[in-house]
Amino acid sequence: MEYDPTDWQTQIDPYPTYASLREEAPVYHNEKMGFWALSRFDDVWDAHLDWETFSSAWGQTLEKTLTPLPLMISLDPPKHTRVRQLISKVFTPRRVGLLEPTVRRITAERLDGLESGDRIDLFEQLASVMPMDVISALLGIPEADREQVRTDTNTSMHREAGMLEIPPAAQEATGRVLEYFVGFIKERQARPQDDLISALIGSELRDVDTGEMTKLSFEELLGFCLLLGNAGHETTARLICNSAVTLFRHPDQRAEFAANPAIRANAVEEMLRFDPPSQVQGRWTTKPWSRHGVTIPEDVRVLLLTGAAHRDERRFENPDAFDIHREIDRTVHFGQGHHFCLGKSLARQECRVAFEELLARFPDYEVDEAGLEWSHNNNVRGYAKVPIRL
Repeated sequence: MEYDPTDWQTQIDPYPTYASLREEAPVYHNEKMGFWALSRFDDVWDAHLDWETFSSAWGQTLEKTLTPLPLMISLDPPKHTRVRQLISKVFTPRRVGLLEPTVRRITAERLDGLESGDRIDLFEQLASVMPMDVISALLGIPEADREQVRTDTNTSMHREAGMLEIPPAAQEATGRVLEYFVGFIKERQARPQDDLISALIGSELRDVDTGEMTKLSFEELLGFCLLLGNAGHETTARLICNSAVTLFRHPDQRAEFAANPAIRANAVEEMLRFDPPSQVQGRWTTKPWSRHGVTIPEDVRVLLLTGAAHRDERRFENPDAFDIHREIDRTVHFGQGHHFCLGKSLARQECRVAFEELLARFPDYEVDEAGLEWSHNNNVRGYAKVPIRL
């Protein structure tokens, strides 16, 4: 069998391929493309926790990319530990919790004025705009700049079918986003305000080895802005789109979500398990690793297939069924270990609020499934267009 994550037909419905991988090749090797892949839940879980074997230093994508910026997601301890501690001092669960009125206001503004029977593209109307507006409000990006930052961020994530190379348009868009954040950080360094980037600029902690105070460097601040813009916006947008289609296909559970606030947090976890936007996390081996009679050698790319892990019948009963009452105790959709996603609470909050507001207004929305379009992205899976009738 063959697993090619750059094949769009596989991307549209990867779950049959994942099932074959789990049964026939749980430690899979694609010799032509030069990567290995793990698909069973326990293997993916263990690999996330074993950072000494599965390094993040070459990025999380299929491509082997050594970023010139110290992105937290592409650092191993002890460098990762220092940056995460500095960011965690100000990017706290309390700060995220206080964001909910902002998330709700932005969501409501995107839905205000719409009426039953109207036709919209959910991606452009809400799913893509709201997360970027929330991140922009959190960081302190002026409203006048947000649409361009969102557009360039979306373009920077585009990939071509069957290719590992980053397209020129995506490279150019990444350059524009970086240029914007360079100026943005310099402005806040000169004139701090009551926003996250100003708080990060001022964040400091004592180095346990030297006893001296340490702060985030300019490059680390720039890396965090880029990471939050890409990961926090792109994945949440696809999560909302994917989940809107899933709820439409399960009208009884959609109605229960609308009627029962107590079930909503668990429903979001099931949305993340059932059809997550982040299906793959890349690692690079620092030494050989053996499982199921197969040894992955040192110095190779390994894909941790979290989308496959969450359909593993060894871990989840009837895993191909969507069930908002499912008991879920362990997941890998936000990673685990040192790279357990710092923005997980914000993503969950945004998804929950999006459907609370949408279903309060339009509980019986209809998806035009013939008009669905997929995003072309090797590393984030989801819809780029979701036409719905309200």
